[in-house]
Amino acid sequence: MLKGNKGEWSEIYTLLKLLGDKEIYVGDENLNKIPDLLYPIIKILRDENNGNYEYSVNDNLILITGEDDSFSISIVEFKQKSALLLNKIKEAHSSSFDVPEIEDFLSQIKCSTLKAKSSSKTDIRIVIHDLKTNLQPELGFSIKSQLGGASTLLNAGKTTNFIYEIENCGLTNDFVERTNLIDTRSKIKDRLNAVINNRCKIQFNQTEKEIFGNNLILIDSLLPNILAEITFDFYTSNSSKIIDLVENIESNNPLNFNTANNHKFYEYKIKKFLTEVALGMMPAKVWNGIYDATGGYLVVKEDGEVLSYHIYNKNKFENYLFHNTKLETASSSRHDFGKIYEENGKYFIKLNLQIRFLK
Repeated sequence: MLKGNKGEWSEIYTLLKLLGDKEIYVGDENLNKIPDLLYPIIKILRDENNGNYEYSVNDNLILITGEDDSFSISIVEFKQKSALLLNKIKEAHSSSFDVPEIEDFLSQIKCSTLKAKSSSKTDIRIVIHDLKTNLQPELGFSIKSQLGGASTLLNAGKTTNFIYEIENCGLTNDFVERTNLIDTRSKIKDRLNAVINNRCKIQFNQTEKEIFGNNLILIDSLLPNILAEITFDFYTSNSSKIIDLVENIESNNPLNFNTANNHKFYEYKIKKFLTEVALGMMPAKVWNGIYDATGGYLVVKEDGEVLSYHIYNKNKFENYLFHNTKLETASSSRHDFGKIYEENGKYFIKLNLQIRFLK
């Protein structure tokens, strides 16, 4: 009996839904489908524990081909089973559940696991027909589902800590101790406000981990400074959405870019950063700029609609990430940030970066 959470079941739902629809629409930054931008699906490729399978669209049939056999199933069955599975996912209240009503069908179409085998971030591979170029590229996607909890884009860790030096205010041990003991619901913001109210200057020093810092520099030499400013603004303001934080930094222009001609320096660089994270950059691993097999996301909306965002449509993919992500506060105890500490006679504080999709 297959069992999994809503996100894992969403992978199977996406497979059934797309094969039933025979096409996939591109979405805009507001998660609305673009009516005149769709791709007919030629086939979907899936790697299972028991072999590799192709699900090819052939008129009103899906031709399923494995290493040793080939057979067809009506598209109507895929439509019916995807609708049934969608309802079961929505109705589920436990963190892990089974759906016995489609168990036989999944066995019939050779789906023996909820999550397809993959060595990259790719959850599903689709061969589409590009009506403009008449080409049939194979596109890899990571599936992000709104049927469960909101997914993270950049996971928190000590790897995503930024270190700031506290300058020009003559801190005392008593002040540091009292500040670190602040334990309100918004304790990190309140600790930072205490430091600022003490007429201290808080200046970005470096990323805690060298690899993360160098990964950012590889993407853009000023990216560590820009992200440090955005992270600091998140912890000292009421803004959390990426689009709002970037608007703030564009207005303040802390890096003193020449904006006389209205260049969107910060927006451009943050969009580039979000795209690199989405397509493979991880803070703890040296980033070589080579994307995983994945090239984009499929978003399963709360109503069951599936929309595509792919580097194949670079601007739409970037805008989706930019408009649909936010910063959030992770566990400060687990990731060791949010307290003033002394090192070689100087005082510092670490702030953490975690990015999550909007629900």
